[in-house]
Amino acid sequence: MINGLDRESLINYRLSQAFETIELARFLIASKKLSVAVNRIYYGMYYSLTALALKYKFETSKHQQLIGWFNKEFIVTKAVDANFGKIIRHSFQNRNKGDYDAFIVFSSEEVESMLVDMIEFIDEIKRLITH
Repeated sequence: MINGLDRESLINYRLSQAFETIELARFLIASKKLSVAVNRIYYGMYYSLTALALKYKFETSKHQQLIGWFNKEFIVTKAVDANFGKIIRHSFQNRNKGDYDAFIVFSSEEVESMLVDMIEFIDEIKRLITH
């Protein structure tokens, strides 16, 4: 059981991880490590979502359950724009393709666009947490 102080510390830690991952993704893109950047882009968003889930006392170790919870609680209710649901879903799919499928190649333009989406997503999640 997580007490209030521990929960707040963990929320801040996960948000910090998310923002650090933005910088890592930028570095990976500049280094032409695009599949790895796609992985980190997803995980940056995942870290921010885990922070949001902690705030609302939702716990799961399953990525799809976390995304489903986010959609149910924030997208369906129109608490956030539906585009954020699409961003996390596409990022999860791209991460899976990049990690598990053979011969997947992402273009620099695609990954740069994913990075922009990631930054917007994390900023929106931070807004929800601090609102």
